[in-house]
Amino acid sequence: MASEDSFLVLVHHRGSIKRKTRSGVKFTDKDPLCIIVRPTTGYDALVSSVLEKLGLEGVKRDTVKYDCFTIRSDEDLQVMYLCRRQFPEVRTPELLAKLVDVVSSSGGSNRNANTIATVAGSSSRLAVASSSVPVYEPAIQPVASPSFAVDLSGNVGDEVRYGEHHLTELRCPTPAGVGEGLFDDPDDDDVEPDMIADDSGDDLGASHPRRATGGSSSGTQQYPPHFSSLDLDAMRHDKNPGQPAGFGARDTEGSAGMTEFQYKVVESNYRRYVGKCSEFGNGCTWLIRLSLRQRKGIWEVKRYNGPHTCLATSISSDHRSLDYHVIATFIMPIIRADASVNIKVLLNATAAHFGFRPTYRRVWMAKQKAVAIIYGDWDESYNELPRWVLGVQLTMPGTVAVLRTCPVRVGGQLDESQANFHRLFWTFPPCIEAFHHCKPLVSIDGTHLYGKYEGTLLVTIAQDGNSNILPVAFALVESENAESWSFFLSHLRQHVTPQPGLLVISDRHNGIKAALEAPDGGWLPPAAYRAFCIGHVAANFALTFKGKDARRLLVNAAYAKTEVEFDYWFDILRSENLAMCDWANRIEYSLWTQYCDEGRRFGHMTTNISECVNSILKGVRNLPVCSLVKATYARLAELFVRKGREAEAQLGTRQQFSQYLVKCIEANLKTARCFTVTVYDRDNSEYTVAETTPTGSFSLGSYRVSLASQTCDCGYFQALHFPCPHALACCAYSRLTWQPYVHQVYCLSSIFDVYQIGITPPIPEDFWPPYDGPTVIPNPNMRRAREGRPRSTRIRTNMDDADPNRPKRCGLCRQPGHTRRSCPQAGRPTHTGGNK
Repeated sequence: MASEDSFLVLVHHRGSIKRKTRSGVKFTDKDPLCIIVRPTTGYDALVSSVLEKLGLEGVKRDTVKYDCFTIRSDEDLQVMYLCRRQFPEVRTPELLAKLVDVVSSSGGSNRNANTIATVAGSSSRLAVASSSVPVYEPAIQPVASPSFAVDLSGNVGDEVRYGEHHLTELRCPTPAGVGEGLFDDPDDDDVEPDMIADDSGDDLGASHPRRATGGSSSGTQQYPPHFSSLDLDAMRHDKNPGQPAGFGARDTEGSAGMTEFQYKVVESNYRRYVGKCSEFGNGCTWLIRLSLRQRKGIWEVKRYNGPHTCLATSISSDHRSLDYHVIATFIMPIIRADASVNIKVLLNATAAHFGFRPTYRRVWMAKQKAVAIIYGDWDESYNELPRWVLGVQLTMPGTVAVLRTCPVRVGGQLDESQANFHRLFWTFPPCIEAFHHCKPLVSIDGTHLYGKYEGTLLVTIAQDGNSNILPVAFALVESENAESWSFFLSHLRQHVTPQPGLLVISDRHNGIKAALEAPDGGWLPPAAYRAFCIGHVAANFALTFKGKDARRLLVNAAYAKTEVEFDYWFDILRSENLAMCDWANRIEYSLWTQYCDEGRRFGHMTTNISECVNSILKGVRNLPVCSLVKATYARLAELFVRKGREAEAQLGTRQQFSQYLVKCIEANLKTARCFTVTVYDRDNSEYTVAETTPTGSFSLGSYRVSLASQTCDCGYFQALHFPCPHALACCAYSRLTWQPYVHQVYCLSSIFDVYQIGITPPIPEDFWPPYDGPTVIPNPNMRRAREGRPRSTRIRTNMDDADPNRPKRCGLCRQPGHTRRSCPQAGRPTHTGGNK
């Protein structure tokens, strides 16, 4: 058994028939010689083993001829070992041993002379392409073949020459998907072509070597160490043989190879490519020149001066060849998995992969390009909206989609062939029907779009009896203002929420206030009521009054379900600062306190927009508009299926109420054991309940309960619409069931009705009705700034306010007293990886 470091070599002796295919060189003989070699095996030992297997031990060594990649020294064997280690996919190298007749110096014929050459192959017959790379011979020996004059330690000669006779080459196996090498056969014509022929059918150059991390599905390409030391990992075959893909050329399918040394392109056309170091003529002589081989459709290195001799002090943390096109290719798998990924995450991933840290703006542009490639062009997406409206209305009759556009004027003249996108409202029939079985309240809010164009996504959120959030209506508008909110709320009232007595929870935006208070909007009491999100109220409160304790007291007062409890927390707040109470008193109590809302909130105090975006609409704000609206359709379809199955499964277990209600009732039953109940009428409807042990931070000690009117002095019964602990104690005392006192919305049958009507599978776009109206284009005024870092849309709070007494620090070294521009560390190398 061979040792762990040894490996098997198949030697094909005389009579072997070989043929060249797309997957390399294959042999047809069935009885190759099997030889075990180790990294310590020398050339003499290898030749002796071959001759011993052939029964030719007495052959003179000096009459051996060589062909292809010639193994004639220990250094040549080391090259073979290095290549094998670089390509672990090839477990068993194959050697071809030819026995030829040779005329000796004395004129006689020696039939026992032999030649040994290495050829790519593998015992497992992997379908891999072969890549021809130059052989590296010791620098002290004269080089008569067109190979790089490089020794095994990586010392590169001054010049590379091709076109001479006796091409010496080593054919190394590469992973699947990797194309042919950069070097041609010696018999090919070396004349540069006058025109580019179509070589798409040629075996060579048919595939494109790429890094796996660059968005390609091919395996990871591994070059021998001498190959990467020449910066030739950047020289890769393009599918179009008319342009070399590496050296700064834009490559949309693979990441460009880069080193810490920068270069500039001197000449680039369909025949020739010349690159020089950026410091060429200023102490560095690095140069490379490539020419196209028309016959093979590959690029050939004609001259190479290396390595770089420029000083390391010129190295910067950024690289000009690392443009946003290259970054977009690299981050595309990340964007495809999660379009909402943060720019800083992408920036750190790019820096870790390439060894250079690009600017924030460049990564942001790369993300926009990657999103456009995956989800469609940003500009064309607006023109796809009219066809989507027609297609979704054909798919689901009853779908409401209202598209508004603005006229386009060119030079003062109206352009009837185009129209600027203005607003879009849409909702689907299952959402309209579902809201009839949800709690009689909605939360409305807006969230900014992140992409090439600015905009705001307005969302209406409902809740079922199991506290599941459900988006029921959407709108794309230019921003949050009175006109956009009026557009959204008017269609919402008309198509989705015509029920009387509805509660609308929102923030304190003036645009929402104007839309809800419009006389003809249908949102005035008693048709509808308004309430503020306590999260926004507390955030506004914190802008004026610092400190978490004061904010907590305000929130506790808002959540209080009785006036007594509200006064308890408000008195504590008044003792902290009287101005805090004055600020809160300027807001009508019915808009932000729970005890004054008459049970319309069902215990909900916030808009839940963050939860909706994170759980259901995650990532849609980063997509082009048409992909955004399509995503809402797909996400809702998934939500209706998942929640509908859950409700159906619970109905199958003969449960009557939602899991949320069951948990609340179980918790209330545990608390109800510590009460003393007294009945006050013979109809078992009026009670008093005394707490033997306080049940919370605030307790009255004794409570009045009316089962007939479903009220309790604690406020929970009328606020949440199911029995509180005191009501449960009364039911237990009178041997009554508590189920009749639960609101219908908590029943499993109502929850099942919410998701009963599912989303219809979309009709393929090819079958959508044609749209013959004007071309819808984005509003140019909504285009984000083309220069500088994108403007943040974050809503600033007290946490974002910097301490004025805190000294400013350098953004590079984080030391005070200077800025990034004058930082003494700016000129030092910050390179953390990459090829040397």
